Amino acid sequence: MTEISRLPGPVMELWEWQYQGSCRDADDTLFFHPEGERGSTRRRRAEAAKAICHSCPVMMQCREQSLRVREPYGVWGGLSEDERSAALAGRDRKAG
Repeated sequence: MTEISRLPGPVMELWEWQYQGSCRDADDTLFFHPEGERGSTRRRRAEAAKAICHSCPVMMQCREQSLRVREPYGVWGGLSEDERSAALAGRDRKAG
C-alpha cells in the first residue's frame, strides 16, 4: 500500500480562487469541445468561452494553473488547447 502520511494535506488557500471564476455558473460544454467538432463551429464555441474568461477576475490564476498541470483539454484562462501547447512549447524552448 502506498504511504501517504507524508503528503501535504489539502490547502484551501491554493484553490479558493476557483470560487471567483466567471465560469462557475456557465455551461461547461462551452469550455470543452464535443467529439468531432471542427472548423468554424469549434472556433465560435471557443471564442464564446474565451469571452467569459476575459471578463474573469481570476483568469491569470486559471491560466497559470492550466499551464502548470499541462491541462490537455478545454479552454482555461482564456487559452485553447492549441494556445496552451504553443505557450508551453515556448517555455520549454526558453528553459532548454
